[in-house]
Amino acid sequence: MSVIKNNRISGSVIESAGSNDMADHHGAPSRLDRSKLESKINFDQAVDQVAPDFTLVNQNGETFRLSDYKGKNIILFFNEGSMCYPACWNQIAALANDLRINNNETTAVSIVIDSKYEWERIINSQPKLQKATMLFDTNKLVSEMYDVLDLESSMHKGSYPGHTYFIINKNGIISFALDDPNMAINNNVLVSNLI
Repeated sequence: MSVIKNNRISGSVIESAGSNDMADHHGAPSRLDRSKLESKINFDQAVDQVAPDFTLVNQNGETFRLSDYKGKNIILFFNEGSMCYPACWNQIAALANDLRINNNETTAVSIVIDSKYEWERIINSQPKLQKATMLFDTNKLVSEMYDVLDLESSMHKGSYPGHTYFIINKNGIISFALDDPNMAINNNVLVSNLI
C-alpha cells in the first residue's frame, strides 16, 4: 500500500472529458487529446501539488468540474469499476453512504472508465450504490492526469485504475494520496486525513 502525505511515502483543465454512451457501449475507440495531459501529476509526488482540474459527467448526466468545488474537501476514488465486484462496489457504496465524507465540508466521488450506460444498470440493481456520485472517464484522460493507471493496485496495468484515492483540500491542493492493492474499505483512513 502506498500512502503519501506531506511529501512522505510510507507503506490544466479538461474542457470536456465526457463520454459518448453509444460509442462507449459498443467499444468504439475514444478520441483522446493527449495535449491536455500537460497538467499530469506524478503519483509519488502528488501531495502538496495543485490538483489537475477536470470536467466529467456523472450518472445523472450532470457536469462535475473539480474547480467548482473549491472551498470543499473532495475525495477522488479511482477504481476498476464494474468488473471490480465486490471490492470496488463496496468501497463506492461505503463512500457514498458515510456522512463523515459526504456533508457540507466534504464530497466523495468515484471515477471509473466504464460507460454511463453500464453503471445505470448496476446502480438500478444495487440500492446501496444509489447515493454514489459516479464520474465517467471513458477516455482515461483524468486517470492518466492523476497517474493511476500503472500503480500497484491495478490488476490491468496501463488499462485500468486499481484502488486509488486522493484528498483535495479546500484550496484545490492534494493533501493525501493512497494506492491500496488490498482493496480495503478505507473510509476511516480518509476521514483521519481530512484537513
